[in-house]
Amino acid sequence: MATDAATLVEMLTNSVSSYPENPLFGQRGTDNEWHWMTYAEFGEDIEKARGGLASLGVTKGDRVAAISDNRVEWAVGAHATYSLGAAWVPMYEAQTQKDWIFILKDCGAKVLFAATDGIRAQIEEIADQLPDLMTIVVIDDPAGGDSIDYTELLARGVENPVPLSIVTGEDLAGLIYTSGTTGSPKGVMLSHENFMSNINAVSSIFPLEEDDRSASFLPWAHSFGQTVELHALTLFGASMGITSAKSLTRDMPEIKPTILVAVPTVFNRVYDGLRKMMEEEGGIKKLLFDTAMANGRNRIQLERLGKRSRWMDLQNGLFDKIIFSKVRDRFGGRLKYAFSGGAAISLEVAEFISAVGITVYEGYGLTETSPIVTCNIKGARRLGSVGQAIPGVTVEIDTDVTGDKEIGEIVVHGPNVMMGYYNLPEENDAVFTHDRGFRTGDLGHVDEDGYLFIRGRIKEQYKLENGKYVVPSPIEEQIQLSGFISQVMVYGEQRPHNVAVVVPDIEYLTKWAGEEGLDTSDLHALLAEPKVKELLKTEIDRAQSSIKQYERVRDFVLEAEEFTPENGMLTPSLKVKRRAVMAKFGDEIDAMYEGADPLIGRNE
Repeated sequence: MATDAATLVEMLTNSVSSYPENPLFGQRGTDNEWHWMTYAEFGEDIEKARGGLASLGVTKGDRVAAISDNRVEWAVGAHATYSLGAAWVPMYEAQTQKDWIFILKDCGAKVLFAATDGIRAQIEEIADQLPDLMTIVVIDDPAGGDSIDYTELLARGVENPVPLSIVTGEDLAGLIYTSGTTGSPKGVMLSHENFMSNINAVSSIFPLEEDDRSASFLPWAHSFGQTVELHALTLFGASMGITSAKSLTRDMPEIKPTILVAVPTVFNRVYDGLRKMMEEEGGIKKLLFDTAMANGRNRIQLERLGKRSRWMDLQNGLFDKIIFSKVRDRFGGRLKYAFSGGAAISLEVAEFISAVGITVYEGYGLTETSPIVTCNIKGARRLGSVGQAIPGVTVEIDTDVTGDKEIGEIVVHGPNVMMGYYNLPEENDAVFTHDRGFRTGDLGHVDEDGYLFIRGRIKEQYKLENGKYVVPSPIEEQIQLSGFISQVMVYGEQRPHNVAVVVPDIEYLTKWAGEEGLDTSDLHALLAEPKVKELLKTEIDRAQSSIKQYERVRDFVLEAEEFTPENGMLTPSLKVKRRAVMAKFGDEIDAMYEGADPLIGRNE
């Protein structure tokens, strides 16, 4: 049974003692088989790494950084750092060298864990800019230069064991740098109390079981994956199979997760993939699937009213055996529920996943709030909302920011609110209220039952030429529900109407084009085809049927290359870098306002 702990060190110590033989981390080995580490083995490696870090001079108050994707060594390094009273500073492998330099210099890291020797080499190229960095520990490869490898770090710990340091809730546990969609990354200072208040609060309203397991692909360098998955599962003696966004579909049947911690993009892809599969099947299978989905949605509507239908339940039982169970088999057959965060999930997608028999619990939070602020839970779930405030946290809506009677800026109070931004006193003054409430920069409203609904980011909000305000993210979510559209960014600041950059689902579009007799040998030529633009205009118009007239996208440019962290169009946490997209497509966007497109109609 999980118990409240005051620090991450105490939590981990309790879990290793309580669940020594439980599996904790699973990874696919070079032999293509899954290998699992127990809690006891994890604890032993932490002891070795703690001694190793101490031998490198790490003491209380120091910073230890990492440039690595999720892996066992990441978690060992983090907990060894916590147990010395030092702070863990994670970064993404997908970040640029410029970001690595800024973060390492800003935080003053003494030791760096590097996933590969290639990363080590990039850091050593600019070592003269990092006077505080003393040692690089290379995880995967033999260490080059003046670094040591991970095996040597553990060996040093065996020779020089050190006890746990005295760590309190007020001590700094980590610096998590924001993704930097605008400007330089900001170091969010999170204490042990920040993390543990969040973990203890969420665990009290959504307890897990020892046999629960996640397919871990969200980066632990982001607060959502780190708190909700890495720390929360450890608290309960549960386990996680370490995978990635690219290999998630392949690995889930072998990991057999019971829970999935994800962002809306993942659920959108599941929704899109199942719809496309049914379209291709056609005939009786599609008819049966559509009937099953309609019955599932009707059951959800009744549940909202506190009612049930025996006939619908009976039908659902039948549909579950012949349809939905096969869908769940694609997720490993044990998936019971999923936690979605990072942005609001489309109501249509949430209903779809729920009807299949996988309950999606949406939540809301930010890195600065450790991260959870609100969440839907068993027995208190409202689709379309991000739930009610978790224990110990309060949410206020500042309508003075908008002048609206209902919608305003979300302000958060509670022990989960960060210590502040590192070395940025002016930024702290801007985001904290007089009573230490945190101004999130997000727009939302709270209904009469305390459920929070997100309306977008204040910084993303812009005025059209006619003076009306637009928040682009809800429009983008609706458009992306089209099976032909993979990604979209909407824009219209001080313009007469909205336009968009659209990335089609190339595989699905190419299949359609082939059936239409179009030449698919040249992708760029295909995207220039009038029939293709007409198809996508129809899809966009259909998706926008429930969107206000003045908010609708009137024209668009097509792009073949997906937005990714690697090409700089997405942050590592998969948010669109709007400035980067604008920089690349600025000329095309300007051109859309200069003349009338015959497929779109006259610009007004």
